Amino acid sequence: MTAPTFDSKKFSPAALEFIETVVALQPKIAVFDCDGTLWEGDAGADFFYWEIERGLVSPEVARWALPRYEDYKADKVDEETMCGEMVTMNAGISEQVLERAAEEFFSTVVDRRIFREMQQLSRRLAETGCSVWAVSSTNVWVIRAAAKRFAIPGDHVLAVSVDIQNGIATDRLIQVPTDEGKAVAIRKYVPGSIDVCFGNTIHDAAMLELARHAFAIDPTGELELNAKQRSWRVYWPEKPG
Repeated sequence: MTAPTFDSKKFSPAALEFIETVVALQPKIAVFDCDGTLWEGDAGADFFYWEIERGLVSPEVARWALPRYEDYKADKVDEETMCGEMVTMNAGISEQVLERAAEEFFSTVVDRRIFREMQQLSRRLAETGCSVWAVSSTNVWVIRAAAKRFAIPGDHVLAVSVDIQNGIATDRLIQVPTDEGKAVAIRKYVPGSIDVCFGNTIHDAAMLELARHAFAIDPTGELELNAKQRSWRVYWPEKPG
């Protein structure tokens, strides 16, 4: 995917100042949360409904999954369990089919919600030689589709994933990076200390604590309070569109 030419006139002074502040830190390793940090909204939840509406999963799976997600929203199912089940429900589907679906979903649903200064920042960091990583509790197919737009290599994506056998997704989880699980995945796969890290909810707090410089992006109230207590910088991106 070809990166558009940078036009500073498309960004506010605050956005430009934020980008330059981060670049000036000369980070060697940068880690970004995705949903709510690189774009507005929850792509994981949106893909869940999108694939059910399009019949990507069977009607039997849909009949189980929809009320299960309502239980999650009612705090009857914990975050890690639900994030895992939203991926294992794709067991039996070709990974190629899931990858194509994820690209179609992202281009038609999420592209317009990207925080453009976050996209510009990730690209600028990559251009400087910084090793840029994405960590998410959304499925790996959607996050890999997104990563291309942010100059993040596919093998630098740490997201919810399952074992693939003969090109087919199974129900055997490999990892569910959420809460402390994000920090665990970073320690396991990212070679070196984290210079800058970006997140938007309290589920990102554990990984933010790993960074030399932590940034709360469009934070929820709980993370904003946490950020102020820890002297993490808070940045409110421009709303897409």
